[in-house]
Amino acid sequence: MQPALKIPILAAALAFAGTAHADQPRIGLAAPLEGPTAPLGTQMRDGAAVAARQAGAELVVADDKCSAEGGETAARELVAADVAFVVGFLCTEAIEAALPVLKEAGLAVVTPGVRANGLTDRRTRTGWPVWRLAPRADAEAQAAAEILPRHWRAEHFAIVDDGTIHGRELAESLRLAVEIAGLKPVFLDTFRPQMENQIGLVGRLARAGAAQVFVGGDRDDIAIMARDAAGLGHELTFAGGEALRAAGEVPLAEGTLMIGLPEWADLMDEGVSERFAGAGVVPEGYVAPTHAAVEIALEALARAEATGASVADSLGGEPFDTVIGPVAFDDKGDLSQNPFILQRYDGERFLPVE
Repeated sequence: MQPALKIPILAAALAFAGTAHADQPRIGLAAPLEGPTAPLGTQMRDGAAVAARQAGAELVVADDKCSAEGGETAARELVAADVAFVVGFLCTEAIEAALPVLKEAGLAVVTPGVRANGLTDRRTRTGWPVWRLAPRADAEAQAAAEILPRHWRAEHFAIVDDGTIHGRELAESLRLAVEIAGLKPVFLDTFRPQMENQIGLVGRLARAGAAQVFVGGDRDDIAIMARDAAGLGHELTFAGGEALRAAGEVPLAEGTLMIGLPEWADLMDEGVSERFAGAGVVPEGYVAPTHAAVEIALEALARAEATGASVADSLGGEPFDTVIGPVAFDDKGDLSQNPFILQRYDGERFLPVE
């Protein structure tokens, strides 16, 4: 009989039943398991556990507490546990404190959670052995700039933002992209956010002849604009970023467009979905990306052993087949393809626009 799958929890208590093979490497997971980010850390832990169980591998879990001190401590615990690869991390402070320790130990890291651009932009200077499944912080703006000009080439469109740093960056990125494409918005403006209505803005958009409106702003502001436009009889389609997935009091209008990440469950085949269901795990949030990170870790280790190449070289080679589809990394360790796509709200959920 094979020994039970062991998932030691460092600074937490948890046990999963399963099977493990003696020749399988140990995979370390660093995730926040206490405090306000604990629900997200639990998603990461559950996804990694399902992947480890499926592969017959051993998973060692350390609580990084979403802090610099916790990240360094978690890294030292995983090194002491003799793991062969590390996945996880949700917070920039934790992974930046952990990486010098993991670099010294010669351990590669795949993170499904940290978006900060500097994590990989500084690779040449830091030498940090990190690859990321999470999109870069600027990936949303880049996707909007690449996708929307193609869709709106024959449309009268407007670009507005709420004056925040994030909203303005989204709007400015799109404005520059359409200018390069030889297009010109019929209306540009900054609006006052968190108003009970946006009737004045909607009126100006209609008078300018806009049919499509990109909004660098929050979900509720976009929902209010669409509500007021419909109430005034103006046929305007509004688009925004992934903030549209947030909960809100005002219903979103059917047809609202979003530049956002796909629902990971939609990318899985039936067998994978059944695997999660059988483990009592809902593949939401960070569950599927962390599962994919473990798949990548195990395959990279197998490739390195088979070819004699380093694990780092193995991560930069052929794409990896994962539960969220093929994954490949560029020379900096970022995803080789931007995961943000254009989606349309059908009254209940966002669906990809073909």
